[in-house]
Amino acid sequence: MKTLFFYIGLFFVCCLEACQTPTKVDKDKLKAEVIAAEQAFAQMTAEKGIAEAFYAFAEDNAVIKRENDTLIKGKDNIRAYYSAPFYQKAKVSWSPDFVEVADCGTMAYTYGQYNWEGITPEGKPLVLKGVFHTVWKKLPTGQWRYVWD
Repeated sequence: MKTLFFYIGLFFVCCLEACQTPTKVDKDKLKAEVIAAEQAFAQMTAEKGIAEAFYAFAEDNAVIKRENDTLIKGKDNIRAYYSAPFYQKAKVSWSPDFVEVADCGTMAYTYGQYNWEGITPEGKPLVLKGVFHTVWKKLPTGQWRYVWD
Protein backbone atom coordinates (compact mmCIF):
# COMPACT_ATOMS: atom_id res chain seq x y z
CA MET A 1 0.00 0.00 0.00
CA LYS A 2 2.88 2.39 0.80
CA THR A 3 4.32 1.65 -2.63
CA LEU A 4 1.00 2.49 -4.27
CA PHE A 5 0.82 5.85 -2.46
CA PHE A 6 4.44 6.52 -3.39
CA TYR A 7 3.74 6.00 -7.11
CA ILE A 8 0.52 8.01 -6.97
CA GLY A 9 2.40 10.84 -5.26
CA LEU A 10 5.25 10.58 -7.77
CA PHE A 11 2.73 10.70 -10.62
CA PHE A 12 1.14 13.91 -9.26
CA VAL A 13 4.55 15.53 -8.74
CA CYS A 14 5.51 14.68 -12.33
CA CYS A 15 2.19 16.00 -13.63
CA LEU A 16 2.56 19.24 -11.70
CA GLU A 17 6.10 19.68 -13.00
CA ALA A 18 5.06 19.01 -16.59
CA CYS A 19 2.03 21.29 -16.41
CA GLN A 20 3.77 24.33 -15.00
CA THR A 21 3.58 27.47 -17.07
CA PRO A 22 6.87 28.00 -18.88
CA THR A 23 9.04 30.87 -17.79
CA LYS A 24 7.99 34.05 -19.54
CA VAL A 25 10.66 35.33 -21.90
CA ASP A 26 11.61 38.98 -22.31
CA LYS A 27 10.68 39.35 -25.97
CA ASP A 28 11.97 42.92 -26.22
CA LYS A 29 15.40 41.81 -25.02
CA LEU A 30 15.40 38.86 -27.41
CA LYS A 31 14.28 41.04 -30.34
CA ALA A 32 17.20 43.36 -29.59
CA GLU A 33 19.53 40.35 -29.61
CA VAL A 34 18.22 39.23 -33.01
CA ILE A 35 18.59 42.74 -34.45
CA ALA A 36 22.15 42.85 -33.09
CA ALA A 37 22.85 39.50 -34.78
CA GLU A 38 21.46 40.84 -38.08
CA GLN A 39 23.63 43.94 -37.79
CA ALA A 40 26.77 41.96 -36.92
CA PHE A 41 26.02 39.61 -39.84
CA ALA A 42 25.66 42.53 -42.28
CA GLN A 43 28.80 44.18 -40.94
CA MET A 44 30.80 40.97 -41.35
CA THR A 45 29.76 40.72 -45.01
CA ALA A 46 31.23 44.18 -45.61
CA GLU A 47 34.42 43.46 -43.66
CA LYS A 48 35.22 39.79 -44.36
CA GLY A 49 33.17 38.96 -47.42
CA ILE A 50 29.88 37.31 -48.19
CA ALA A 51 31.10 33.69 -48.03
CA GLU A 52 32.70 34.06 -44.59
CA ALA A 53 29.77 35.94 -43.09
CA PHE A 54 27.14 33.54 -44.41
CA TYR A 55 29.26 30.68 -43.05
CA ALA A 56 29.88 32.27 -39.64
CA PHE A 57 26.23 33.14 -38.98
CA ALA A 58 24.77 29.86 -40.27
CA GLU A 59 23.60 27.14 -37.93
CA ASP A 60 25.26 23.86 -38.94
CA ASN A 61 22.20 22.63 -40.88
CA ALA A 62 21.10 26.01 -42.25
CA VAL A 63 19.38 26.21 -45.64
CA ILE A 64 19.36 29.10 -48.09
CA LYS A 65 17.01 29.41 -51.06
CA ARG A 66 18.45 31.13 -54.08
CA GLU A 67 17.75 31.53 -57.79
CA ASN A 68 15.40 29.07 -59.43
CA ASP A 69 14.32 27.85 -55.98
CA THR A 70 17.67 26.14 -55.46
CA LEU A 71 18.22 25.01 -51.87
CA ILE A 72 21.76 25.06 -50.51
CA LYS A 73 21.91 22.95 -47.35
CA GLY A 74 24.54 23.09 -44.62
CA LYS A 75 26.98 25.83 -43.70
CA ASP A 76 29.90 24.31 -45.64
CA ASN A 77 27.81 24.19 -48.84
CA ILE A 78 26.64 27.75 -48.19
CA ARG A 79 30.25 28.95 -47.96
CA ALA A 80 31.10 27.05 -51.16
CA TYR A 81 28.11 28.62 -52.94
CA TYR A 82 29.18 32.15 -51.96
CA SER A 83 32.80 31.44 -52.91
CA ALA A 84 31.86 31.67 -56.60
CA PRO A 85 33.65 34.48 -58.49
CA PHE A 86 30.53 36.69 -58.74
CA TYR A 87 30.22 36.89 -54.94
CA GLN A 88 33.92 37.64 -54.40
CA LYS A 89 33.40 41.18 -55.69
CA ALA A 90 29.71 41.59 -54.90
CA LYS A 91 28.36 43.67 -52.05
CA VAL A 92 25.17 43.09 -50.14
CA SER A 93 23.43 45.22 -47.57
CA TRP A 94 20.20 44.76 -45.66
CA SER A 95 18.33 45.90 -42.62
CA PRO A 96 15.46 44.19 -40.81
CA ASP A 97 12.17 46.08 -40.86
CA PHE A 98 10.45 43.54 -38.61
CA VAL A 99 11.47 40.95 -36.03
CA GLU A 100 9.33 38.48 -34.09
CA VAL A 101 10.42 36.04 -31.41
CA ALA A 102 8.57 32.83 -30.60
CA ASP A 103 7.04 32.49 -27.14
CA CYS A 104 9.68 29.88 -26.27
CA GLY A 105 12.42 32.46 -26.89
CA THR A 106 14.59 30.18 -29.01
CA MET A 107 13.30 30.93 -32.53
CA ALA A 108 12.77 34.20 -34.35
CA TYR A 109 12.27 35.58 -37.82
CA THR A 110 13.10 38.84 -39.53
CA TYR A 111 12.31 40.47 -42.83
CA GLY A 112 13.29 43.67 -44.55
CA GLN A 113 14.91 45.18 -47.61
CA TYR A 114 18.15 43.95 -49.22
CA ASN A 115 20.39 45.38 -51.92
CA TRP A 116 22.91 43.30 -53.94
CA GLU A 117 25.48 45.00 -56.17
CA GLY A 118 27.87 43.15 -58.44
CA ILE A 119 29.31 42.78 -61.90
CA THR A 120 27.92 40.27 -64.40
CA PRO A 121 30.28 37.88 -66.24
CA GLU A 122 29.90 40.28 -69.18
CA GLY A 123 31.25 43.13 -67.05
CA LYS A 124 27.96 44.98 -66.65
CA PRO A 125 26.83 46.36 -63.31
CA LEU A 126 24.06 44.41 -61.64
CA VAL A 127 21.82 45.69 -58.86
CA LEU A 128 19.21 43.47 -57.24
CA LYS A 129 16.75 44.74 -54.66
CA GLY A 130 14.11 42.85 -52.79
CA VAL A 131 12.76 41.56 -49.52
CA PHE A 132 14.60 39.04 -47.39
CA HIS A 133 13.18 36.66 -44.81
CA THR A 134 15.45 34.99 -42.28
CA VAL A 135 14.61 32.44 -39.58
CA TRP A 136 16.89 32.50 -36.53
CA LYS A 137 17.58 29.94 -33.82
CA LYS A 138 19.09 30.69 -30.43
CA LEU A 139 21.84 28.20 -29.68
CA PRO A 140 22.55 26.85 -26.18
CA THR A 141 25.58 29.19 -26.16
CA GLY A 142 23.19 32.16 -26.37
CA GLN A 143 24.23 33.04 -29.93
CA TRP A 144 21.65 33.53 -32.65
CA ARG A 145 22.30 31.72 -35.94
CA TYR A 146 20.15 31.63 -39.05
CA VAL A 147 18.55 28.34 -40.07
CA TRP A 148 16.75 29.67 -43.18
CA ASP A 149 17.53 32.57 -45.46
